[in-house]
Amino acid sequence: MPLPESPMTAAESLLRRDRWVVASCLVLLCLLSWYYLFVGAGTGMSTVAMSTWQFPPPVYDSMGQGNWSPAYWGIMLLMWWIMMIAMMVPSAAPMILLYARVCRRHQPDQLSVIPTAYFLLGYLIAWLVFSVAATALQWYLEQLGLVHSMMMWSNSHLLSALFLLAAGIYQLSPLKAVCLQHCRSPAGYLSANWLKGRSGALQMGLRHGIFCVGCCWFLMLLLFVGGIMNLVWIAGLAIFVLLEKILPRAAWMARGSGVFMLLLAGYLVVVMDATAK
Repeated sequence: MPLPESPMTAAESLLRRDRWVVASCLVLLCLLSWYYLFVGAGTGMSTVAMSTWQFPPPVYDSMGQGNWSPAYWGIMLLMWWIMMIAMMVPSAAPMILLYARVCRRHQPDQLSVIPTAYFLLGYLIAWLVFSVAATALQWYLEQLGLVHSMMMWSNSHLLSALFLLAAGIYQLSPLKAVCLQHCRSPAGYLSANWLKGRSGALQMGLRHGIFCVGCCWFLMLLLFVGGIMNLVWIAGLAIFVLLEKILPRAAWMARGSGVFMLLLAGYLVVVMDATAK
């Protein structure tokens, strides 16, 4: 008579469900990030008041905010970084979950959660570096009066047109195609660049993050056009980035969006000339 199977221990049960743990953590991270943005990201301002469907957004006179305090620099940097987490983690989730699955196969007796956390940390460090640069650019444009210090969107149709022109050209560039192909091929990246251990996971996540920044950094800079805290633009860009990475024929999507951005840039120049007259 066969012996009854021993009940599964808590550790064994967790090992079998570690990918669900990773997925749940990613969902929680995204929800918390979006909530932080929705309540103002520590700025004390209403994101509803800073959100609009109008394009281009209304132009208001702005004399610049003067010198930012160290505390305000920290708030702006944290706002940018958490915004990048909210927008980019959903599109990076397939890579992160596949990494957790591969870890589980390589080490079936160990949790994949910890190395996956290091992979995610490396990915987020890449976006932290971008956030530092974006925060500095925001400060500089505010000093010039080109970005409104309260509404956090462009006060100049010419500046908006230049951002759209740069983004449109980049969408059509070979570098964009290379970075996008990397982001759309998680299995190929992991098989060609696998590194063991926590430091290896951190390096792999950082390298993937660099490709991801290379793919999307001009798109993220379009937040200066529609509003850094404009929830309509934040959500729209996040959805576009996700679709660009998961839909078939994404190369054509990137090129089509590039042409559209160039047309929008031309439209803004026309609007600017008409307003000047």
